[in-house]
Amino acid sequence: MRTFQISVAFAAILASGALATADVPKQPPAKVAPAAANSPTDPAEVTYKDVEATLGFVPQFMRSIPRSYVATFWQSMKTFEMNPATKLDLKTKELIGVAVAAQIPCEYCVQFHTDGARMHGATNEEIQEAVAMAGMTRLGSTLLNGLQIDKVQFKKDMARIEQHARQQAKK
Repeated sequence: MRTFQISVAFAAILASGALATADVPKQPPAKVAPAAANSPTDPAEVTYKDVEATLGFVPQFMRSIPRSYVATFWQSMKTFEMNPATKLDLKTKELIGVAVAAQIPCEYCVQFHTDGARMHGATNEEIQEAVAMAGMTRLGSTLLNGLQIDKVQFKKDMARIEQHARQQAKK
């Protein structure tokens, strides 16, 4: 209830303009001539060429992403999700993707990340465990949040569990 009251109060402040700063002049956005659509310098066309060079073709879903956003989307996929030089290996990232997709839920994402996980060597059992882990996390979240477990005590309990696990590992 308190969060709702704060949100309502904040919305009222924003609506009143009380947070606006009158001394900051408003500047018009910089005018940059966009590249003509379908021109060789159009960011979407450059992206489609890179996608094709990387994947062998441009999947239809990539062409469905707004042209103004497709370069950003592809760059994120390429530099993080598809990058083998990150701290998480590709299989682990795809297993996380399957687990999250199962919880969202997003059938497209489940398909995409399941195929990606398999492509990077995940077994059916690993995929099943990733999805089960997502389910366990959702269950735990439902219980802890729904029962409004004391956060301070929870953190103390977690520290004790960690301490015990470290002691057991030394034996």
